[in-house]
Amino acid sequence: MLRGRPLAGGATRAPAKSGVRLLSSRAPTARVCAVAVPSKPPTSRAAKRSKVEIIKEKSDYLRHPLMEELVNENPFINEEAMQLMKFHGSYMQDQRERRAFGQGKFYQFMMRTRQPSGLVTNRLYLVMDDLADKYGNGTLRLTTRQAYQLHGVLKEDLKTVFSSVIKNMGSTLGACGDVNRNVMGPAAPYKNRPEYVFAQQCANDIADLLAPQSGAYYDIWLDGEKFVTQYMENPKVTADRAFNGYGTNYEASPEPIYGAQFLPRKFKVAVTVPGDNSVDIFTNDLGVIVITDAAGELQGFNIVAGGGMGRTHRNDDTFPRLADPIGYVGKDDIFHAVKAIVATQRDYGRRDDRKQARLKYLVDEWGVDKFRSVVEQYMGKAFEPFKPLPEWRFEDYLGWHEQGDGKLFYGVYVQNGRIKGQPKRALRAVIESYGIPVTLTANQNIILREVEPAWRDDIQRALAAAGLAPVEELTAVDRLSMACPALPLCGLAITEAERSLPHVNERLTALLSRLGLGSEPLTVRMTGCPNGCARPYMAEIGFVGDGPNTYQVWLGGSSNQTRLAETFAERVKLANLEATLEPLFFYWREARRPGEGFGDFSARVGFEALRQYAAGYISEHEAGELPKVALPADSYAALAARAASQGKSIAHAANEALQQLTGSGAAQ
Repeated sequence: MLRGRPLAGGATRAPAKSGVRLLSSRAPTARVCAVAVPSKPPTSRAAKRSKVEIIKEKSDYLRHPLMEELVNENPFINEEAMQLMKFHGSYMQDQRERRAFGQGKFYQFMMRTRQPSGLVTNRLYLVMDDLADKYGNGTLRLTTRQAYQLHGVLKEDLKTVFSSVIKNMGSTLGACGDVNRNVMGPAAPYKNRPEYVFAQQCANDIADLLAPQSGAYYDIWLDGEKFVTQYMENPKVTADRAFNGYGTNYEASPEPIYGAQFLPRKFKVAVTVPGDNSVDIFTNDLGVIVITDAAGELQGFNIVAGGGMGRTHRNDDTFPRLADPIGYVGKDDIFHAVKAIVATQRDYGRRDDRKQARLKYLVDEWGVDKFRSVVEQYMGKAFEPFKPLPEWRFEDYLGWHEQGDGKLFYGVYVQNGRIKGQPKRALRAVIESYGIPVTLTANQNIILREVEPAWRDDIQRALAAAGLAPVEELTAVDRLSMACPALPLCGLAITEAERSLPHVNERLTALLSRLGLGSEPLTVRMTGCPNGCARPYMAEIGFVGDGPNTYQVWLGGSSNQTRLAETFAERVKLANLEATLEPLFFYWREARRPGEGFGDFSARVGFEALRQYAAGYISEHEAGELPKVALPADSYAALAARAASQGKSIAHAANEALQQLTGSGAAQ
């Protein structure tokens, strides 16, 4: 990194300093550099950059050629504009199933909102519901990052849709693109638990801190008028964004943190409280954990960094990764720590290969100690030791709960996050009638907040009548499952996810019930490609699209999302779902420890043991069709004892014995 050199747009970054770093002040002080900072470029040739990097640099901070493309007569925008459009919160998509013969692609746009901690006002909910009907495909999609996606918007309607969101206290700025994405936070609206209030406020502040600042967003969607609302940014956010004592900022730049080229790739942040892993904290580039004292006063924050899900099939240089503990900072230093981590990614992340550009690859390459050291240079002080934490748990917050102020909140299950049809109309009616604000959860569900106890029965009856079942009626598989949209809209999708998972869940539920495991919770996630938007690599069973109706099967994630799953099987056809999983479920039933979930069991016994067990497994149906063999009583007793000791049926043990004798596969 060359500090003090000219940057795009004439801005410069603050020069490096040398000397001894003071650890107790935010004032700009001298510091010790742990990595070499060259005084001249190490090569006479410019560093290789991807095509997207050039597009960003030439765009005048995300304006051109997007502004020109939006007003021409085409139903689409060109490649350069499409890359810029992401930063404004939208992707151009091809509705593959609405293509007309000989007329090419059917272009439309998906708009994604920015909702820190998933908080949505009553007014914005009603506006989004209206926009879905007037300009979208009639549905609202709740994302795995607590935001909305509105599908099916035509180019000619984009300005109306975007300006409507902005003027009704919403935003799409930074919902996509090479910037910080929507900041997640714990969804529970507890009023009597100060750590939850602090976490949601912190998520909102970090979203403001890292929001693009150049004004291009308002130039395009509001003709340059920055819409004024009653909302005012936290003054400390404003001051800490401007602080540049340690080289985090571009001086005199419209984008003080991002500069003209923004980040190498997207950057994801989640905030939570100790023990509550409803946000999949370890899957984020940056995780922030609120630390309070016994009296509930905010003290500071634990920091984890380097997580991420995206990968590419059969490319071992790409992989999912969990975030590592970095350290602890006091409450006054959280924004400086966030900026320091973002600046490290900005200046050291790969810009030549977008598949290697996420923060996780930098942390993995450097190791945590070097990464921490470089971040500390940008922060101007050292991290304190990571504070001890309780065991993590997953909370979905479905059903009725006390807010802590005399009011209730109600977590409503939404299958795969898609609100449509009669459930959409019923939610609209309830939310509008009672003036209820809502929260979108990281598990694609919705929470109705600020509910008076007297409204409870009427609300539940209205929603249940529309097919939004109370939590008690959900299957154990449905309750914890998630899927990405996949086909037909996502350009990266290889196969189905959202439309296939309900049927897959039905089959899994039937299989588990047949084996006496119907009430066991099971985290199942499905994606139509390996990018992992529904976080399948954290699931107890993850299905990752690998071809038409074909999936990788990942096993071994934990129910509290603290352990990565691993690839168990490649290219499994959906038709072979039961044949693949029945032996594993049977083994789990017979050999698990008390209360042990399927993911924990799979990780404990290991995949080799799972495969060996499956190789000799004989289902009850298969056993009934096999030839009968008579055995002496003592031999049968020995076989039965062996089967019982290994958690197998007698037919299974006999089949394995025959395999060993014949040296063959399944002896059927």
